[in-house]
Amino acid sequence: MLAQDLNTRGLQGWIQDNVIPLVLLGIAIILLWIGGRGDNAGVARRSVGLIVGLIALGIAVSGNGPQIGTFLAKLITG
Repeated sequence: MLAQDLNTRGLQGWIQDNVIPLVLLGIAIILLWIGGRGDNAGVARRSVGLIVGLIALGIAVSGNGPQIGTFLAKLITG
């Protein structure tokens, strides 16, 4: 096998198929547990951080980082 044949598509596919749904399930259970104790402000605070983290994970996994960065830069520069 040559070094040019190496890629991460298999690992990337496995992560998308297995790890991400399990992480999302774990996050949902934790948020429901915290909400059940009556700490709604804590759930809201953690949810915002989780959403930002999931967006970053989605950008990293999709491989569209440069296009998204260009789009965001055009929003600022016009």
